[in-house]
Amino acid sequence: MIQFLLNDQKVSIENERADLTLLNYLRENRRLTGTKEGCASGDCGACTVVIAQPTLVPFDAAEAQGIACLQEAVGFQKASGLQETNVARTTESQIAEVSADKSAALSYKAINSCVTFLSALHGKQVITVEHLRQNNTLHPVQQAMVTANATQCGFCTPGFVMSIFALYQQQEAVNRAGVITALSGNLCRCTGYKPIIEATLAVCREQKPSQDTAQSKRIIAQLNEIRDNDAGFTSATMNMSKNGQHINKENDQQNNNSDAPASDNLYLPKTRQQLAACIQHFPKAMLVAGSTDLALLHTQELQPLEKLISLSYMSTLQEISVNNNTLSIGAACTLSDMEPALLKHFPSLHEIIERFASIPIRNQATLGGNIAGASPIGDMAPVLISLHASVVVDNGINTRTLPLRGFFTGYRTTQLAKNEWIHSINIPLLSANQHLVAYKISKRFEDDISAVCMALNLTVENGKVTQLSTGFGGVAATPAFCEKLETSLVGTSWHHKSCVDIGQNILASAFTPLSDVRASAQYRNKMMVNLWHRFWLETNAQDNAIATRVIQHA
Repeated sequence: MIQFLLNDQKVSIENERADLTLLNYLRENRRLTGTKEGCASGDCGACTVVIAQPTLVPFDAAEAQGIACLQEAVGFQKASGLQETNVARTTESQIAEVSADKSAALSYKAINSCVTFLSALHGKQVITVEHLRQNNTLHPVQQAMVTANATQCGFCTPGFVMSIFALYQQQEAVNRAGVITALSGNLCRCTGYKPIIEATLAVCREQKPSQDTAQSKRIIAQLNEIRDNDAGFTSATMNMSKNGQHINKENDQQNNNSDAPASDNLYLPKTRQQLAACIQHFPKAMLVAGSTDLALLHTQELQPLEKLISLSYMSTLQEISVNNNTLSIGAACTLSDMEPALLKHFPSLHEIIERFASIPIRNQATLGGNIAGASPIGDMAPVLISLHASVVVDNGINTRTLPLRGFFTGYRTTQLAKNEWIHSINIPLLSANQHLVAYKISKRFEDDISAVCMALNLTVENGKVTQLSTGFGGVAATPAFCEKLETSLVGTSWHHKSCVDIGQNILASAFTPLSDVRASAQYRNKMMVNLWHRFWLETNAQDNAIATRVIQHA
């Protein structure tokens, strides 16, 4: 079963539709109608709720030193071959107590409930707007909205309140830019954003709530109990069945009797063997991680999703590491979770990440999902193509590594075999003489789909172009690159204006994009030509820099 906390009430779900969204569950099953449906696609924010879950709290220097001394004492006794004593047992108990005290605090993240399936909720707390008011007293966030006259019709207000609540729970200082980013997934159609922003700044500058409260500790203990009991995964035998027969008992025994099913329609594997078994026995079931794209098949196209296999509980798909000059990001890492590591090594990608949908979407969407979905208008694929990234795919027995160039075989199709999934994405780090940029053209600054996405990775040595790698989105049936442009400039002097002319002539006819509601084909072709000129100006400007970007907006 799936277990989570709904506000302060423990909920257990065994038999619900796989495609039941959290929004519909809240409104129809629980009658919590403060959460609204506006777009059913994660674009407007009326459905915003907050997810809380335990997260590790780092020890400060003194605490870390104390733990190390305790561990050294126990280790010395064991290494000396001495029998275990009451002193050693007491010391280990002290370590456990100190670690437990600092092991977790609650992290709060806003998400769009309209594109969230129940499979994403196991072991978490779902907080709705109804829960904020306590003892007939408005929460400080709600009171700030009232004081600032930050609501009119009120339809969008619960979503704004929940996004502000998530920001309010953060311990870092908040400025106007941070507020605008936090509210990027919420649209208001009548009030205007000024009073909402002022209300957010006012409440977030107040003294922040302490994490060290009896209520927080109680919530953490309840969530840890759910996870420790593995309520969603463990039973005596594998519960998946086919033709009435239990299956995969051997793999079950090999994996410490940890099972995959959470209900008759939802499967939550924790190991690659369990995932492989799920795929084998339910070949029509779809893999789901963040669900921000997959959910649209149900909410927009009204397609039933009868069985889902969630990747959200596989820790091996959430690892981030740097080895051999390569950044490796697990396929199930959310964009929010991967952002610090990505921007540490690729700081020029800050804008493309900030403009990737919105905070609630980035809190759910995964890098692997963005790649596996093979959307021609996804923002990360062009960037990764320009970086010569590769994907590691797995089938439970063997893995193989595929260059992202060539991974996309057609509209929404890839080289993935039916029994494979993406394990991780490997990104080579930049050298000192490489220049990486990513441009996104859309009607809105954030929370919008690209009309054109263009990524360029240029290597210049002694003034000469030695390598150029490109990536494009929104101009073809798949994420693409322009080999002719990449090869035509090698050996030329980058500072010479002929590079502009060569690039513009090639890009003017490199692709045959479609005309749609976002842009015409002519506009897209012209935009690539203009972006190339912008790139040349930006990488050649020295003392006399030319402004090519609006850096402030309302």
